[in-house]
Amino acid sequence: MNIHLTSGTFDFLFKMKKKHLAESMILMQNIDNAVLLHETTKSSVFNTPRSFQVLDSFGPLENRGYVVMNNIPVTEEERPLFEYRLKNIKNLFQNLKGFLAIRILQPLKSDTYIVLTLWQNEKAYMDWEHSASYDMFMNEVEMNLSFKTAQLLIGSSYITKYFIPEEK
Repeated sequence: MNIHLTSGTFDFLFKMKKKHLAESMILMQNIDNAVLLHETTKSSVFNTPRSFQVLDSFGPLENRGYVVMNNIPVTEEERPLFEYRLKNIKNLFQNLKGFLAIRILQPLKSDTYIVLTLWQNEKAYMDWEHSASYDMFMNEVEMNLSFKTAQLLIGSSYITKYFIPEEK
């Protein structure tokens, strides 16, 4: 399974999504931009996508909710170690209230991995972010990813958050 992402204006991406109704696509936006996600076993319908292989997943990506993407740039030589450390991360999410799905995404043409999580809404994510479970998760991530951090990461990781607007 692959995921392809493209960015643009909401209106343009909305038209693109409507043009490909048979495809599994999710349109999301935040204050800065809009992103169209295409999950497929086939090639992308986008002209110049950011493409990823799904390494691990849990739950279906639904066309509703709140998406959080942890973007983590990793050096080429450290990819196997990084992927090994991410192997069971989905288990930390599966029983969380408001959690819907996760995708661990390996970049096909870049160096930035994405851990994509889908939540029922922003409140569900924020409730988790302010919980003891989140603290345990962050400790687990820190323990797993901090070893050899200087060699493992190319730059700083960052988070992007998006709303999936209701379709009318």
